[in-house]
Amino acid sequence: MEENRWSSQSSDLLRKIREFTRSIVEDLSKGQSPFVSIQRFRNYCTNSNGECNCSYDKSNGQEILTFQKETHVHRIDVLLRVLLIVQQLLQENRHGSKRDIYYMHPLVFSEQSVVDRAINDICILMQCSRHNLNVVPVGNGLVMGWLRFLEAGKKFDCMNSPNTVHPIPVLVEDVKGIQKIGS
Repeated sequence: MEENRWSSQSSDLLRKIREFTRSIVEDLSKGQSPFVSIQRFRNYCTNSNGECNCSYDKSNGQEILTFQKETHVHRIDVLLRVLLIVQQLLQENRHGSKRDIYYMHPLVFSEQSVVDRAINDICILMQCSRHNLNVVPVGNGLVMGWLRFLEAGKKFDCMNSPNTVHPIPVLVEDVKGIQKIGS
Protein backbone atom coordinates (compact mmCIF):
# COMPACT_ATOMS: atom_id res chain seq x y z
CA MET A 1 0.00 0.00 0.00
CA GLU A 2 2.76 2.46 0.99
CA GLU A 3 4.72 1.59 -2.19
CA ASN A 4 1.67 2.31 -4.37
CA ARG A 5 1.15 5.70 -2.70
CA TRP A 6 4.82 6.60 -3.25
CA SER A 7 4.63 5.46 -6.87
CA SER A 8 1.51 7.54 -7.46
CA GLN A 9 3.05 10.62 -5.81
CA SER A 10 6.26 10.17 -7.77
CA SER A 11 4.38 9.76 -11.07
CA ASP A 12 2.32 12.86 -10.33
CA LEU A 13 5.43 14.91 -9.54
CA LEU A 14 7.20 13.68 -12.68
CA ARG A 15 4.13 14.69 -14.72
CA LYS A 16 4.13 18.17 -13.12
CA ILE A 17 7.86 18.55 -13.84
CA ARG A 18 7.33 17.59 -17.50
CA GLU A 19 4.43 20.06 -17.84
CA PHE A 20 6.44 22.85 -16.23
CA THR A 21 9.50 22.34 -18.44
CA ARG A 22 7.33 21.86 -21.53
CA SER A 23 5.69 25.25 -20.95
CA ILE A 24 9.12 26.92 -20.69
CA VAL A 25 10.33 25.22 -23.89
CA GLU A 26 7.13 26.21 -25.71
CA ASP A 27 7.56 29.85 -24.68
CA LEU A 28 11.18 29.82 -25.86
CA SER A 29 10.26 28.16 -29.18
CA LYS A 30 7.73 30.97 -29.80
CA GLY A 31 10.43 33.57 -29.08
CA GLN A 32 8.72 34.56 -25.84
CA SER A 33 10.29 35.00 -22.45
CA PRO A 34 9.31 32.20 -20.05
CA PHE A 35 6.94 33.34 -17.36
CA VAL A 36 7.32 31.57 -13.99
CA SER A 37 4.82 32.61 -11.34
CA ILE A 38 5.70 31.55 -7.81
CA GLN A 39 3.05 32.01 -5.15
CA ARG A 40 4.84 33.13 -2.03
CA PHE A 41 4.09 30.93 0.96
CA ARG A 42 5.17 31.57 4.48
CA ASN A 43 6.84 28.14 4.47
CA TYR A 44 7.07 25.40 1.91
CA CYS A 45 5.34 22.14 2.72
CA THR A 46 7.01 19.91 5.27
CA ASN A 47 4.40 17.19 5.51
CA SER A 48 6.05 13.89 4.49
CA ASN A 49 2.76 12.00 4.03
CA GLY A 50 2.34 13.60 0.61
CA GLU A 51 -0.40 16.04 1.53
CA CYS A 52 0.49 19.64 0.83
CA ASN A 53 -1.08 22.04 3.28
CA CYS A 54 0.94 25.18 2.71
CA SER A 55 -0.28 28.26 4.48
CA TYR A 56 -0.59 31.08 1.96
CA ASP A 57 0.52 34.50 3.10
CA LYS A 58 -1.47 36.88 0.89
CA SER A 59 0.67 39.84 1.84
CA ASN A 60 3.59 38.19 0.06
CA GLY A 61 1.55 37.70 -3.13
CA GLN A 62 3.32 36.20 -6.09
CA GLU A 63 6.69 36.59 -7.68
CA ILE A 64 7.04 36.63 -11.48
CA LEU A 65 10.30 35.40 -13.00
CA THR A 66 11.06 36.27 -16.63
CA PHE A 67 14.10 36.57 -18.87
CA GLN A 68 13.72 40.34 -18.82
CA LYS A 69 15.81 40.65 -15.63
CA GLU A 70 19.32 39.20 -15.46
CA THR A 71 18.84 38.02 -11.88
CA HIS A 72 15.70 36.16 -12.96
CA VAL A 73 17.58 34.46 -15.82
CA HIS A 74 20.09 33.05 -13.34
CA ARG A 75 17.33 32.02 -10.95
CA ILE A 76 15.41 30.21 -13.71
CA ASP A 77 18.66 28.50 -14.76
CA VAL A 78 19.24 27.31 -11.19
CA LEU A 79 15.60 26.25 -10.86
CA LEU A 80 15.80 24.13 -14.03
CA ARG A 81 19.14 22.56 -13.03
CA VAL A 82 17.80 21.58 -9.60
CA LEU A 83 14.56 20.37 -11.17
CA LEU A 84 16.56 18.08 -13.49
CA ILE A 85 18.39 16.61 -10.48
CA VAL A 86 15.09 16.12 -8.63
CA GLN A 87 13.63 14.43 -11.70
CA GLN A 88 16.58 12.00 -11.78
CA LEU A 89 16.20 11.27 -8.07
CA LEU A 90 12.51 10.49 -8.54
CA GLN A 91 13.04 8.36 -11.66
CA GLU A 92 15.80 6.33 -10.01
CA ASN A 93 14.03 6.18 -6.62
CA ARG A 94 17.13 7.65 -4.96
CA HIS A 95 17.52 10.35 -2.35
CA GLY A 96 19.92 13.26 -2.21
CA SER A 97 20.57 16.11 0.15
CA LYS A 98 20.52 19.81 -0.68
CA ARG A 99 24.26 19.71 0.00
CA ASP A 100 24.71 16.88 -2.56
CA ILE A 101 22.82 18.98 -5.09
CA TYR A 102 24.97 22.04 -4.36
CA TYR A 103 28.17 20.09 -5.04
CA MET A 104 26.89 18.95 -8.45
CA HIS A 105 27.27 22.53 -9.81
CA PRO A 106 29.06 24.65 -7.16
CA LEU A 107 30.20 27.27 -9.69
CA VAL A 108 26.65 27.82 -10.94
CA PHE A 109 25.02 27.70 -7.51
CA SER A 110 27.78 29.81 -5.89
CA GLU A 111 26.49 29.09 -2.37
CA GLN A 112 24.25 26.63 -0.53
CA SER A 113 21.47 29.17 -0.01
CA VAL A 114 20.90 29.33 -3.80
CA VAL A 115 20.02 25.62 -3.83
CA ASP A 116 17.91 26.03 -0.68
CA ARG A 117 15.86 28.74 -2.38
CA ALA A 118 15.46 26.68 -5.57
CA ILE A 119 14.24 23.67 -3.57
CA ASN A 120 11.79 25.93 -1.74
CA ASP A 121 10.56 27.38 -5.06
CA ILE A 122 10.15 23.88 -6.53
CA CYS A 123 8.13 22.77 -3.49
CA ILE A 124 5.85 25.76 -3.99
CA LEU A 125 5.56 25.26 -7.78
CA MET A 126 4.89 21.52 -7.48
CA GLN A 127 2.82 21.88 -4.28
CA CYS A 128 4.73 19.20 -2.43
CA SER A 129 7.22 18.77 0.37
CA ARG A 130 10.98 18.46 0.08
CA HIS A 131 10.56 14.88 1.25
CA ASN A 132 8.31 14.18 -1.77
CA LEU A 133 11.10 15.45 -4.06
CA ASN A 134 13.45 12.82 -2.56
CA VAL A 135 15.55 15.64 -1.13
CA VAL A 136 16.52 14.72 2.41
CA PRO A 137 18.55 16.28 5.21
CA VAL A 138 22.25 15.53 5.32
CA GLY A 139 22.80 12.33 7.25
CA ASN A 140 24.24 12.79 10.71
CA GLY A 141 26.63 10.25 12.08
CA LEU A 142 28.34 7.04 11.14
CA VAL A 143 27.87 3.39 11.99
CA MET A 144 30.46 0.64 12.31
CA GLY A 145 30.94 -2.64 14.10
CA TRP A 146 29.21 -6.01 14.05
CA LEU A 147 26.18 -5.09 11.99
CA ARG A 148 24.58 -5.84 8.59
CA PHE A 149 21.58 -4.14 7.01
CA LEU A 150 19.89 -3.30 3.72
CA GLU A 151 18.86 0.21 2.75
CA ALA A 152 16.89 0.75 -0.46
CA GLY A 153 18.25 -2.54 -1.79
CA LYS A 154 21.89 -1.72 -1.04
CA LYS A 155 23.69 -4.04 1.37
CA PHE A 156 25.85 -2.60 4.15
CA ASP A 157 28.07 -5.23 5.72
CA CYS A 158 29.97 -3.84 8.67
CA MET A 159 30.84 -7.34 9.91
CA ASN A 160 33.23 -8.12 7.06
CA SER A 161 35.00 -4.82 7.63
CA PRO A 162 34.36 -3.85 11.26
CA ASN A 163 36.84 -0.96 11.12
CA THR A 164 35.07 0.71 8.19
CA VAL A 165 32.48 3.37 8.89
CA HIS A 166 29.25 3.79 6.93
CA PRO A 167 26.90 6.79 7.01
CA ILE A 168 23.73 6.31 9.04
CA PRO A 169 20.91 5.95 6.51
CA VAL A 170 18.89 9.11 6.06
CA LEU A 171 15.60 7.24 5.77
CA VAL A 172 15.77 4.83 8.68
CA GLU A 173 12.34 3.45 7.75
CA ASP A 174 13.93 2.00 4.59
CA VAL A 175 16.44 -0.05 6.58
CA LYS A 176 15.62 -3.77 6.41
CA GLY A 177 17.18 -7.04 7.50
CA ILE A 178 19.22 -5.73 10.41
CA GLN A 179 21.58 -8.40 11.77
CA LYS A 180 23.99 -8.05 14.64
CA ILE A 181 26.63 -10.42 15.97
CA GLY A 182 25.07 -13.55 17.31
CA SER A 183 21.92 -13.16 15.17
